[in-house]
Amino acid sequence: MKKIIDSPESYVNDMLRGIYIAHPDTLSYVNSDLRAMIRKQVIPSKVGIATGGGSGHLPLFLGYIGDGMVDGCGVGEVFQSSSAQQILSVTKAIDSGAGVLYVLGNYGGDKLNFELSAEMASTESSIRTATVIVKDDVATTNPDNRRGVAGIFFVCKCAGAAAAEMMGLDEVTRIAKKAADSVRTIGIALSSCTIPRVGHPSFEIGDDEMEIGTGIHGEPGVYRGQFTTAKKIVEEMMDLILKDMPLSKGSEVAVLVNGLGSTPLEEQYLAYNHVHTALTGRGLSIFHAYIGEFATSMEMAGISISVFNLDSELKYLLSKPAKTPFFSQAQL
Repeated sequence: MKKIIDSPESYVNDMLRGIYIAHPDTLSYVNSDLRAMIRKQVIPSKVGIATGGGSGHLPLFLGYIGDGMVDGCGVGEVFQSSSAQQILSVTKAIDSGAGVLYVLGNYGGDKLNFELSAEMASTESSIRTATVIVKDDVATTNPDNRRGVAGIFFVCKCAGAAAAEMMGLDEVTRIAKKAADSVRTIGIALSSCTIPRVGHPSFEIGDDEMEIGTGIHGEPGVYRGQFTTAKKIVEEMMDLILKDMPLSKGSEVAVLVNGLGSTPLEEQYLAYNHVHTALTGRGLSIFHAYIGEFATSMEMAGISISVFNLDSELKYLLSKPAKTPFFSQAQL
């Protein structure tokens, strides 16, 4: 696999330098640590929102720092968690007296380091924190063990809008938790990805195969089967989502069709055509569709589909404007 890099060892920091140079009015970092990324403008008395995780998933996680979304991110090595110290540095930098909410995926290293950061923030600086762990991937049967994948976008969007409206930490946390409970995601992989330091694909898959439920780090899916048409692929994916989140006729949802890094936008829109049919055919109403790359896995070929069940509160917050270097939305 050919990659446009200078060296595997410097890959993450070289990438971060490019991001800071490209977006000097929006993004900054704490002290000399490139991996403690923060929003340049801290709003007084606003709840800060921090996220974090491994590199290799752009625009998740750091791509959602900006107006109406999150305020800081701990950036890890490719597919590795950020350190507790980086998260702590971000926490201190984005706290403006109203506390900090952590939004993260359900991964062991991330949970441990955010927990350590919360303890240090409390003891060293008396910063109040709260944590919401996103578990939207229906590929895992046990809800407690589910991975946090592209659905994290919806949680950051709604929590960020709530914080922008100057709600308190308890309210922003409640909204983030409700959003996390209201989203389901499933992915499909057609090819693997290659971590720069490793230098070879994370797993092997045949040209005539597909894997339903692959994680964004290349974790095994629900099953591997024969590659088929877009219509059949989407129908299988939607069946898995809707069996896990029964929606009554007339329910309103938002949809995210997410490219995993190497899937043309044309194919993503083709897939959305079938997603739309699957949802409207069940009497569901689609409030808004997001189509593009929101949570990637290096150059993996494939897509994920997320369905976000809306009530009036979540719909209102989702509709609010947001602007980051990687995502922009006008008022819906």
